[in-house]
Amino acid sequence: MAMARRSGSHLLSSFRPFSLLLQPPLADAPSPAASAAVASARRALSSASALRARDEKDAARWRESMDRMRNIGISAHIDSGKTTLTERVLYYTGRIHEIHEVRGRDGVGAKMDSMDLEREKGITIQSAATYCTWKGYQVNIIDTPGHVDFTIEVERALRVLDGAILVLCSVGGVQSQSITVDRQMRRYEIPRVAFINKLDRMGADPWKVLNQARSKLRHHNAAVQVPIGLEEEFEGLVDLVEMKAYKFEGSSGQNVTAYDVPSNMADLVNEKRRELIEVVSEVDDQLAEAFLNDEPITANQLKAAIRRATVARKFIPVYMGSAFKNKGVQPLLDGVLDYLPCPLEVDNYALDQNNSEEKVLLAGTPAEPLVALAFKLEEGRFGQLTYLRIYDGVIRKGDFIYNVNTGKKIKVPRLVRMHSNEMEDIQEAHAGQIVAVFGVDCASGDTFTDGTVKYTMTSMNVPEPVMSLAVSPISKDSGGQFSKALNRFQKEDPTFRVGLDPESGQTIISGMGELHLDIYVERIKREYKVDAKVGKPRVNFRETITQRAEFDYLHKKQSGGQGQYGRVCGYVEPLPSGSGGKFEFDNMIIGQAIPSNFIPAIEKGFREACNSGSLIGHPVENIRIVLTDGASHQVDSSELAFKLAAIYAFRQCYTAAKPVILEPVMKVELKFPTEFQGTVTGDMNKRKGIIVGNEQEGDDTIVVCHVPLNNMFGYATAIRSVTQVNILFLKFLPDFYVLIKDYTLCYKMQVVLVLS
Repeated sequence: MAMARRSGSHLLSSFRPFSLLLQPPLADAPSPAASAAVASARRALSSASALRARDEKDAARWRESMDRMRNIGISAHIDSGKTTLTERVLYYTGRIHEIHEVRGRDGVGAKMDSMDLEREKGITIQSAATYCTWKGYQVNIIDTPGHVDFTIEVERALRVLDGAILVLCSVGGVQSQSITVDRQMRRYEIPRVAFINKLDRMGADPWKVLNQARSKLRHHNAAVQVPIGLEEEFEGLVDLVEMKAYKFEGSSGQNVTAYDVPSNMADLVNEKRRELIEVVSEVDDQLAEAFLNDEPITANQLKAAIRRATVARKFIPVYMGSAFKNKGVQPLLDGVLDYLPCPLEVDNYALDQNNSEEKVLLAGTPAEPLVALAFKLEEGRFGQLTYLRIYDGVIRKGDFIYNVNTGKKIKVPRLVRMHSNEMEDIQEAHAGQIVAVFGVDCASGDTFTDGTVKYTMTSMNVPEPVMSLAVSPISKDSGGQFSKALNRFQKEDPTFRVGLDPESGQTIISGMGELHLDIYVERIKREYKVDAKVGKPRVNFRETITQRAEFDYLHKKQSGGQGQYGRVCGYVEPLPSGSGGKFEFDNMIIGQAIPSNFIPAIEKGFREACNSGSLIGHPVENIRIVLTDGASHQVDSSELAFKLAAIYAFRQCYTAAKPVILEPVMKVELKFPTEFQGTVTGDMNKRKGIIVGNEQEGDDTIVVCHVPLNNMFGYATAIRSVTQVNILFLKFLPDFYVLIKDYTLCYKMQVVLVLS
């Protein structure tokens, strides 16, 4: 289309001189050549006008299409009702024709929980994408997990969305994962509406939850609805903008009936409406002016002000209802259309790789060159399924696209729109849409263009793993399938890491928590038919010596032919504190008692001996070996003889040097709400931790402590159960040094553990 505009303007400029020929003749009739020129000029002008009109018509059509599109995510704490809410949304918009519950008691389960494990456990494990139509608007929805173990699913969903619904439980209120999800929404600058769910439950108190959101989440919010009754008496809602009451009738609440506000609620409704106007006036100048002048605020004025403030992320409208009881979902959908932004209202930036990664504001229109971000990978029945969010341009089936990160040119063999685990083939998709492609080999976070620009999108935040397990296949014959499964899961999930411990030889898998790793072990069993053995990773203890010990060992062996002869004398001693080395070998021999060509073999023998101490078989560190004397034989001495002499000499003197075991000690940094300080520090003391630092940061406390690594396994799960606080990341930093504690030498690893 841009080419069409340029063609039209070129034609206009080319034929501008002929405009004189279009004027009426002054005297004689024009010649045939002149008439032909006039006709040609008219055709050119007509063609240019047609191109311009078509461009304007296309632009208007695209603009209307983008204005009537919403990309939203649904996020919340565990069991707040996200998937249940999505199920109702799909039912009321006509995408599904029957409602099924989350745990799949009827053998079907919720539409968005497509994995068998999800339906068995009643939890969401993978984020699922779908789309629906409501009142002429296309709504793309991503339903995300609530467990912190699957936080990467929330992270990458919010990275590509324009708006979100934060679901809060009217009984549980603002919980740990609510805080985590809200922090992720702030990180990606997502405008959002809040939905207080489960008003039918005993103990429901939406006003308590609303105040918790203000105090704990720092939300500038107000209710846009008032419930009619609570718990068993919950009947409907009053809309504070339109000043109408709604009831939800029918077998599935599909019939919404509007009526006047009940007279017994008039005072409460007027009070809450005034509070809504006051709160919005604080962040919207137009509404503030009308409010201060005591002008009557119309529904349209208030609605426009709420939209401006919500899109600007200055205000969060709060809706209420009960998804399970089919009440309040349709007004929430109206709120998504009224208050959350369309793709054109969100600023998205790319980095121009041809211009020192300068930030470029993307127009967000189909007329621009293609820019798309691969935000999620999934291994499907037909190969790798890559989820794309298109920021600029158009992608078509059969097009060639370029992976900016790898420089590869790839053809799009198949383009689909996702409805949970179902696919609908499409021929093209434009800016603002979320689609998936098959047969495209890439990594999560790669950017695709049409080759005319070299832009990359900023990557998403990937938290560090907090828990590790040792895993191995029970049957050695299934090693190939086992490796294939680990490689696939590692590619799909950036928070799932696989490594090999060089000392123990164990395969170590790391993830965001016990549930996260258990799910992957179960998936290995179900999807790859490999039974895996899981256990605690071996702690890499060390041994060292505490005093000097002498050695004098003669290795002599004669068995026919050339024998073996080598004698080594000297001593071992601990390295001084702070020396920084783990092993030192000094040759202090004066003269040629041992030929110099055998000295490297002796050092090699001592190094091999230090790989396994006699106490528990772990490596020996912080040791200095000094060679002072020895003897050799002209015929029988060899490198092997002196190497064996060194090994046996070390074993001879090791016990006399009074060896001890070194325990790895971690430096743990904990950040958590101050209310849990007593619980967290008490738990650390139980784990033989020593607190070395304590400071305040706003409402949070930061505690630094030294804890033995052997006592830290399962800490992530334990601290969550004790405090209901989520661990964001646990990171090992290579910072080893010697620490003396209880007359035992220790070495230390740094760990950063942040709770929220």
